[in-house]
Amino acid sequence: MKIGLIGLGRMGFNLALNAIDHRQEIVAFDISHKEIQKITAAGVIPAFSLKELVDQLPSKKIVWIMIPAGSSVDEVLDQLVQYLGSGSIIIDGGNSFYKDSQKRQKALLERGITFMDVGTSGGIEGARRGACMMIGGDFNIFQVIEPFVKAVCVENGYGYMGESGAGHFVKMVHNGIEYGMMQAIGEGFDILAQAPFQLDLKRVNRVFRHGSVIRSWLIDLLEKELEQDLTLGKYTGQVSASGEGQWALEEAGRMNIRVPVLEASVHARTYSHTHPTFGSKVLSALRNGFGGHKELVKS
Repeated sequence: MKIGLIGLGRMGFNLALNAIDHRQEIVAFDISHKEIQKITAAGVIPAFSLKELVDQLPSKKIVWIMIPAGSSVDEVLDQLVQYLGSGSIIIDGGNSFYKDSQKRQKALLERGITFMDVGTSGGIEGARRGACMMIGGDFNIFQVIEPFVKAVCVENGYGYMGESGAGHFVKMVHNGIEYGMMQAIGEGFDILAQAPFQLDLKRVNRVFRHGSVIRSWLIDLLEKELEQDLTLGKYTGQVSASGEGQWALEEAGRMNIRVPVLEASVHARTYSHTHPTFGSKVLSALRNGFGGHKELVKS
């Protein structure tokens, strides 16, 4: 399958490499010409404008957007639709708010263009080696893009979630769960770091990784960080947030669902801006490990 990819950041760049490994054709555009030139060596077809990207696609045009959520998505869509005709497909693989995705789908449908929302998980490593994707939108169009999705995802790591917005809604909840899991790990290691014993946190974490109930990829990522520095000294502990946890919290409130773990974890990130702890350093280390996310304040 030949598709256009807009956005060669951490996720987009690695997704393009993943697709090339699986014999998919990628035409890529980014505002950074340096990134385009860098990825061209891997077999990606370069495009130095949106028009050039669209012109290099087959008659059935499929464009995958991999850029940060928010107004930048609308800006790209406003420019992109100038070159796309009826029957084209646009996929938002970022972490957009699901209601924004529904609005975009409705507006694009008036032009005969189908918009699909795809929540992408697995971090940088997943984008490169096998992602996890939650897909919303027209089921018939899902079947059109499924060969590409299957190629870049881990086995059983993707699924059609439902009508427009469902993919990004599920990803929003996924990230809310992620908040709670990370917060629990951070708090646990905060206690361990201040225990009345001379604990080797690296050894503790290694034991957790093998056979324990809490073994997970997050625990695996933490071991890599502790291997480098038991104090996690390169992190300030002022944890950033990309917004999905807050969205999930607000949606739960509208649905009158109690989510005390999610609420506490969202507030804990804000609290860390003025009261960082070893536990919040753990959160920053984990976020950097799976997504290359930077802290609120650089160390």
